[in-house]
Formats: sequence, structure tokens, C-alpha cells
Amino acid sequence: MKIFTHVIVMATLSCFLTLSNKVSANTDLAADPVKLFSPEKEAKLIELLKKAGKAERDPTLFYLLFDQLEFSSQQQNPLSWDSTAWIGRDSHKIYFKTEGESVSGETDSENQLLYSHAIFPFWDVQAGATFDQSTEGKDQNWATVGVQGLAPYFFDTSIYLLLNNNNAGVSFDGEFDFLFSQRLILTPQIKVNYYSQDQPEYGIGSGLSSSELGVRLRYEINRKLAPYFGVKWQKSYGATADLLKQANTKSSDVSVVAGVRFWF
Repeated sequence: MKIFTHVIVMATLSCFLTLSNKVSANTDLAADPVKLFSPEKEAKLIELLKKAGKAERDPTLFYLLFDQLEFSSQQQNPLSWDSTAWIGRDSHKIYFKTEGESVSGETDSENQLLYSHAIFPFWDVQAGATFDQSTEGKDQNWATVGVQGLAPYFFDTSIYLLLNNNNAGVSFDGEFDFLFSQRLILTPQIKVNYYSQDQPEYGIGSGLSSSELGVRLRYEINRKLAPYFGVKWQKSYGATADLLKQANTKSSDVSVVAGVRFWF
């Protein structure tokens, strides 16, 4: 709608300027030329046209992607998701990212609100806040700074530094698409989390805390909708694994997943 408005404005102003020039150039009025606009107003109109053209080249856009919305074969078949939304222009955007899991009415999620600024082609630096939320009330907030972009071989990468008064952490997420055809696409993915301090009340141990390896095969019905299935392997390490064992919970689990990927 905004782009359409700019087109109408530009076309209308162009017509006025053309009419003004024709009237001024009319030989019958050469002795007493008539101008629809003064030079000052004409200069302002030209400047307005330039601004409208610039706005068209870098419009404000909105994007929403559910990269994963799936059920797994784990006990009680939890529903998990990984979603990203942003609004902004080429160099400046506001991101909202959320991922988590819900099972039997209990939900754990990680949510990020980030300002993103392009620093190189295909690379952004981001800063904001991360909000870990749990139905058990074990919520935790982090100041967040990091980068995201496309590494060589189109490896989609994001890495964040998380800081609060009690701990510091690093999270890494990477994936790439392998195309069997224009519609059939295999996506391997790896996630890794590291923390500097033990936080038993949050189920966090210091050092390498957890990882997730997954591979998903999707079929794109169209560019915006793709059902998929795959396998993921979740594993905890060190002190984090010890905390899970004390709670009689597995520190390693392999499951089959099925879901849908969509965007608009």
C-alpha cells in the first residue's frame, strides 16, 4: 500500500511539472509566461520526488517464518517450535525470535527481542534482550549481543553472548539447505549452549551445557509451505547432565519429528 501511494504521488507531481513546463513554453504566452509553480515550489516538488523514489527502493517490510512447528516421538509427544519475525528496512530491523516446547500444558521457551543492523552483505550485528520463560516459574532474563548471517557455503549462522547478574552464556545455531530438487530439501542443523556458572535451580551446569543435532527433509508444496519429517538428537553434558540424572531425566535422547515449515 505504501509503495502504491508513492507511485500515485510521483505520477501526479510529474504531471503537474510537465503541465507547468508546457504552459511556460507556449509561444502565445511568451510575452507573459505563466508558471503553475514558483521556482521555490518547483524545487520542493523535485525534492519530494527524490524522497519518494528513495522510499520505494528501501521500503519498510514485515516477515514471519515458522522454521519448525513439529511434534516429536518423545514421551507425551511434545509440540516444539522455532520462529522468527522481523520488521524494518535493509539496514535496520527489529527482530522477535522464539523457540520452545510445550507438553501436557507445561511450556518452556526462549524469547528474544533484538535490534539488528547490517554491517556486511548477508551479515547483521544484533543487540537486545533474551527472556527464558517456564511454567514452573524459573524465568531468567539476559542482555544479548551477537551476529547472524550466511557463512561460506550458505551456512545460516547465529551466535549470541548472553549476560546477567548471575551467569554468562554463549549460544550457537547453524544450518544449511541441501537441495535434491527445487522442492525436496534436506536441512541439517546444530545447536550448542555454553555457560560460565552453575545454576542448579535452572537446570544449568557450567561449561558445555547442551547440544542438539537434527536433520529434516521437507517438500515445498509452494515457496511458503512445506511439510517435513526428520530426526533430532538432544544431549546434555557435564554438570548439566548430572543435574538431569539427579532429577531422573535422560541426558541424551533421540526422537523422530514431523511438522510444517511456513512463512509470509
